Amino acid sequence: MLPKMLPKSPPLPFSRPDIGEEEIAEVVACLRSGWITTGPRTAQFEQEFAAAVESPHALAFSSATGALHCVLLALGVAPGDEVIVPALTWPATSNMVVACGGRPVFADIDPSTWNLDPESVAGALSPRTKVVIPVHFAGQPADLAGIREVLERAGRGDVVVLEDAAHAVGARYRGRPIGDTAGQGTVAAVFSFHPIKNLTTAEGGMVTTHDPDLARRLKLWRFHGVERDAWKAYAASASAPSTYDVVLPGFKYNLSDLHSALGIHQLRKLARFNARRAELAAYYRHGLGGLPDLELPGLAAYDCAHPWHLFAVLPPERATFMARLKELGIGTGVHFEAVHLHAYYRERYGCAPGTLPVAERVCSRIVSLPLFPAMTDADAADVVAAVHRVLDHAA
Repeated sequence: MLPKMLPKSPPLPFSRPDIGEEEIAEVVACLRSGWITTGPRTAQFEQEFAAAVESPHALAFSSATGALHCVLLALGVAPGDEVIVPALTWPATSNMVVACGGRPVFADIDPSTWNLDPESVAGALSPRTKVVIPVHFAGQPADLAGIREVLERAGRGDVVVLEDAAHAVGARYRGRPIGDTAGQGTVAAVFSFHPIKNLTTAEGGMVTTHDPDLARRLKLWRFHGVERDAWKAYAASASAPSTYDVVLPGFKYNLSDLHSALGIHQLRKLARFNARRAELAAYYRHGLGGLPDLELPGLAAYDCAHPWHLFAVLPPERATFMARLKELGIGTGVHFEAVHLHAYYRERYGCAPGTLPVAERVCSRIVSLPLFPAMTDADAADVVAAVHRVLDHAA
C-alpha cells in the first residue's frame, strides 16, 4: 500500500481561464468608450483571427452553438436531410442539426484518437446525407483526408464537411491551420471561446470559411436577416434614405465588443497557452503511461499539431476514480457522454446501446484531468501522484 497522501490545498480545479492585465485593461477601455455591443473591437478580433488561421473570412458569434446553427441553415440543412456526427461530442453538435429540421446520424469513433472514424462515416452514408461534421476531439484534428476519401469512394462529392473545431483553436493538420478551410477541403470551421477553452471571450465563437457567399449568408443569419441598404435593389428613387431590409428570418447571435476585448489579447497569447498545455500533456503521458489500469488517448499517425484542449483518460471505473481524486483535491470533468444514448435521441430516433461500440466503451469511462496554462509543474506532479494513489500504483 502507498503511504497516506494529504488532499491538495487549495483544491486544483479541472480548468481555469488565464486572464491577464491586458484583457482587463481592454475591457475597461471598451466600457469607457461607450461602445460595448458589436463594433470596432469585434471587427478587429475577426480580422486578427482570420489572419492567425490564414482564412479570408472569420465571423464572430455569441457562441459556437449559435455559429453551428447558422452554418447549417446557410448550407440549406432542412427536413429530410441527414448530417453525420460522431457519438463522442457535446450535444450542441447534433442539437443544431435537429434545430434546422435535419436528422443527426451518429457514427463511431477511432479506438485510439477518439475522433470520428472515416469507415464509420462510410457506413452512415445514405442518399439523404448532406453534411459530415467531424469533431476535433480534445484539439487533435480528425482525419479530414480520410473522411474526404470515404466520400469520394462512395461517389458523394456533393456531401460537404463542416469542422466542429470547438476544441481546436491553434491546431494544424497536414501543415495547414485548422480554420484554413480551403487548405483542409472543408466548407467551414466552427470554434468555441467558452471559459474552459484554450482561448476565451467568456462566451463566444467564430466561423471561418473561404467561401464569400457563405460568409455573406452567415452575416444575415447572425443578425436578424438584416441586409443593409437592400432598398437600392427595389427603390424607385436613388435619393431614398439609407435603410435596411430583412431578407431571411435570422437570429441575434452577434458577439459584443466587451467579449471581443478579451479575445483580442487571448489570441495574442494563444501560442504560449498551447505550448504550456503541450508541456503538461507530455508530463502526464510520461507519468501515467505505464499504468496498466489506465488508458491514455492515442496520437494520430498523420501529420498534425495538437493544442491539447483536454487530457482525457479511461480509468477502469469512472465514478470511484473521480470521487477519490476529488477527495485528494483534484478536480476532473466528463467529456463526454455518448450523445446517441441521451434520452432525447433514444426516444426520438430509436438510438440504442450496442450500435456504436467504440464510442460507448470510451464514453462510459472517460475522465478529463486538470489542464490549463497556469498549472505549475508541482500541480501536474500532484495530479500524477493522485492518479497513482487512486489506482494504487507506486509513482
